[in-house]
Amino acid sequence: MVTAAPSLPGTRAARVRHLGPNWYASVMGTCVVGTAGAALPWHPDGLREVCTAVWALALLLLVALLGARARHWIRHPDQARAHLLDPAMAPFYGCLSMALLAVGGGAMTVGRDWIGTGLAVALDAVLFTVGTAVGLAAAVTVPYLMAVRQHVQASQATPVWLLPLVAPMVSAALGPLLVPHLPPGQPRETLLLACFALFGLSLLATLLMLPLVFARLITSAPLPLALTPSLFLVLGPLGQSTTAVGLIADAAPGVVPAPYDRGLGVFAVLYGVPVMGFALLWLGLATAHVVRARRQGMGFSLTWWAFTFPVGTCVTGAAALARHTGLAVYEALAVGLYGVLVAAWLAAAFGTVRGLVSGELPAEPPPARVAPRPATGRTRSGAVR
Repeated sequence: MVTAAPSLPGTRAARVRHLGPNWYASVMGTCVVGTAGAALPWHPDGLREVCTAVWALALLLLVALLGARARHWIRHPDQARAHLLDPAMAPFYGCLSMALLAVGGGAMTVGRDWIGTGLAVALDAVLFTVGTAVGLAAAVTVPYLMAVRQHVQASQATPVWLLPLVAPMVSAALGPLLVPHLPPGQPRETLLLACFALFGLSLLATLLMLPLVFARLITSAPLPLALTPSLFLVLGPLGQSTTAVGLIADAAPGVVPAPYDRGLGVFAVLYGVPVMGFALLWLGLATAHVVRARRQGMGFSLTWWAFTFPVGTCVTGAAALARHTGLAVYEALAVGLYGVLVAAWLAAAFGTVRGLVSGELPAEPPPARVAPRPATGRTRSGAVR
C-alpha cells in the first residue's frame, strides 16, 4: 500500500491523481468490524446496533470511493493504466472485489436490520455477482500482467501478491448467505457447489504463491518498514477459507444430498482446526516483525489497513469453528481477536482521517522496482548476434 508523502501536500487535483485501488482496503477493514462483530458467539447488548452502523459507514465509503475512482479513470487515465502495470499497485484490484463482496455480505448479516430483508437480498445479489466477476478477472489478469508485462522476480515477492488470489475466497465465504433465497433444488445446490469451487480455486492459487512470500521473508532482508504491516495479509486466506468451509457446511443440509452434507461439516472441522493453528503461528510472526519495524521508526501508512480485514476473517473463522466443535476455546479466541480488530481499525481510521485532513493523503506511491528484461541476442544493442 501507499506511504504518506513526506513532502508538503500538493494541490487537491494532484493528490486525487494518486487515488489508487488500495483505498478499497478501508472499505473492507471497516465493513469487517460490523460483520465479524455480528458473528461473535457472545452478544452483549447494543453490539448488533453498533455493527449495523459500522456496516452503513462502510456502504457510504464504498459509494464514495466508487465515484472517486470513476472520476480518476476519466480525468487521469494515464495514471489509472499505470496502476495496472505497477507490480506494487495492480494486486490491489483484488480489494475492489473484496470491498463489493464485504458490503454485500454485510447487508445480509446486519444491514437487513435497517433496510429490510428484501432490499438486503437484492443489494447482496448485485454486489456478490459484480464482486465475484471482478475477483475472478483480477485473479487471472494480475498474475498474467506480472508474468508478461511487469517481469517481477521471486526476490520481490510480498504478501500484497496474495490480494487478487484471495478475492474468490471471499466470494466462497459470502455466497452461502444467498443460498436460502434461491429456489429449492438445483439453483441452491449449484450456487453452494460453485462457492466450494471458488474455495478450491483460491486455496490452490494461494498455496502456490505463499511459499514465495515465506521464502522471501526468510532468505532475503526484512520487508521495508512501511510494507511490514502487509505481513498480516497472509491471515486473509487462512481465516477466510476457514470461514468459507464453515458457512458452506452450515448451508449444506437440505441443499446437497447425503452423505455430502454431513461430509462438508466434517471437512469444516478437519480443515479449519489446522489452518487456524497456522494462522495463529503467522499472527505471532507478523506481530514480531511489526514490533521490530515500529522500534525502527515505522510510521503510519495505508498499509495499516492490513491489520483489519485479515484479522476479521480470523474472527469469523474462529466463530465458525466454535459453532462446529462446540469448544469454548474457539469462542474465546473469536472474542479476543475481535478486540484486536477493533483496536487496529481505530488506529488505521485515525491515521487515515488525519492524513486526509492534513493533505498528506492520497500520496504518490514510490516508483516500483521492476527487474529489467534479461538481455538476449535480439536485445543487446538492438542487434542480432
